[in-house]
Amino acid sequence: MGKQCSKGLDKRCRDNDGQIREKRGDTRIDTLRQTYGPEFAKQYRGDMRLDTLRDKEGVRSLTEYLKNQE
Repeated sequence: MGKQCSKGLDKRCRDNDGQIREKRGDTRIDTLRQTYGPEFAKQYRGDMRLDTLRDKEGVRSLTEYLKNQE
């Protein structure tokens, strides 16, 4: 059975202190496209990792990247 947790931003779990857990750096772009749609980071290959995307875009988090894309 899955772990129970309070849901937060993008249906991610919150830590015990209420902070939303960060996406793991080894998450692949094609996996994130399943959540954010096929246009997510379309200029990058699907096998790129999230931590590489953050480095290339100069952002600290997935949330910051998404805000910059609006």
